[in-house]
Amino acid sequence: MTPAKREEIFARFARANPHPTTELVYRSTFELLISVMLSAQATDKSVNLATPALFKAANTPTQMLALGLRGIKRYIRTIGLYNTKAKNILNTCKLLADRHQSEVPRTREELEALPGVGRKTANVVLNTAFGESTIAVDTHIFRVANRTHLAPGKTPLAVEKKLLEIVPEKYRVNAHHWLILHGRYICVARKPHCPRCPVYDLCDYEHKVRS
Repeated sequence: MTPAKREEIFARFARANPHPTTELVYRSTFELLISVMLSAQATDKSVNLATPALFKAANTPTQMLALGLRGIKRYIRTIGLYNTKAKNILNTCKLLADRHQSEVPRTREELEALPGVGRKTANVVLNTAFGESTIAVDTHIFRVANRTHLAPGKTPLAVEKKLLEIVPEKYRVNAHHWLILHGRYICVARKPHCPRCPVYDLCDYEHKVRS
């Protein structure tokens, strides 16, 4: 794929959706962090159904610690892997309270030191909360990058590095959200909706669906 095609892909995304953002519902950086932790191997929809009650009961690390493990589980039991996620949330809140004055840290190293926070989660927080030009490669972005030949790579990290290399700087902050939404609603896994794809003519996918 040529640089000109890549530029035009993001130009079209920008025209169609000038201010993209996460579909997770949150009111603070702490709520965003918890929501992203819960969204691992789960849908944003399932997280958004659970978090209003959770955050009404506890929307700070101290309040979450007061809920305790059993209390956290009660609110998130409809989300996949909730037992492990509850433990990670509790341990993360302990670290936030003990080491970060109950504030979400702003560096990758500090974020990834939190239980249950890997590179992808850290990238989402850095991008969405702090406006950094990071790209969190989930299954949607990995698929879109490889299928379209926008930024092919064998691993999520390889795709992330390639995207940071090829996405024009003016589009980099929003690229994460555009690509996720494109993969979630247009370039879906089983049968992509190619006929209504806004970048159909720019995509290098060998097996485009024509009808």
